[in-house]
Amino acid sequence: MPELPDITVYIEALEKRILGAELRRVLIAAPYLLRTFDPPLESVEGKKVVTLRRLGKRICIGLEDELWLVLHLMIAGRLHWSEKPKPSTKNMASLEFSTGTLTLTEAGSRKRASLHVVRGQQNLLALAPKGAEIFAIERDQFAQILQSENHTLKRALTDPHLFSGIGNAYSDEILWAAQLSPLALTQKLKPEDITRLYEATRAELSRWTDLLRSETGNRFPEKVTAFREGMAVHGRFREPCPRCGNKVQRICYATNETNYCPHCQTSGRLLADRSLSRLLREDWPKTPEELG
Repeated sequence: MPELPDITVYIEALEKRILGAELRRVLIAAPYLLRTFDPPLESVEGKKVVTLRRLGKRICIGLEDELWLVLHLMIAGRLHWSEKPKPSTKNMASLEFSTGTLTLTEAGSRKRASLHVVRGQQNLLALAPKGAEIFAIERDQFAQILQSENHTLKRALTDPHLFSGIGNAYSDEILWAAQLSPLALTQKLKPEDITRLYEATRAELSRWTDLLRSETGNRFPEKVTAFREGMAVHGRFREPCPRCGNKVQRICYATNETNYCPHCQTSGRLLADRSLSRLLREDWPKTPEELG
């Protein structure tokens, strides 16, 4: 799922292409995509783009008359830009601007991307889970939010009601950088752990935003993925940790996975994979050495 760095770079690329442009037509090929009926979709046609903003993991296109198009790409949705678009059956939606066409595709069978049309700031903000923006809060505010409930660090960082824009991929990188276990409980953290996590969160999100900007340049970001070259642990199961050289491990649950370094983050202890640990029970290995 595109997260804060990816969405930021998407928006910056769109600002160069559609800010001030007229939205001439919107074509929806997938009926499930549009989640609102009032204002009608037709009301945005003929309006100029006056602003763009990020709302959590949503891309918000602000138009004249306080109208907003709000896109949530979910896991597999991706945006594409063309000044001379070619019709494609893969397009779920096409937004035709006076400067070119923005299309949305969604891979896989689970179609979860969404488009909302809303009017006014209040209705726009109602779509947001209201998590805190990490660059808008100080360390003590971060600590208060983090410890407001007793969750694992992985869950707390990726909870959009707590923090805005952080998902599965960058939370792995943040926790590796902070050298903290993804399953550590928030209310058991020491003050120095919270400081380290706060600094790592800001540093990693800034670093990856800058890297994506540099990688994209003046092009439109077409290679948006959760698995990137240069990541320390995310998507690097059984590859060497860049800090210590030990093998990266993972735990899987539902459709997500958590990647971590046992040596750097869990004092050499393997975290129990829910499905495998139930199967193996007492035979579940406790250390990477036992895993072999």
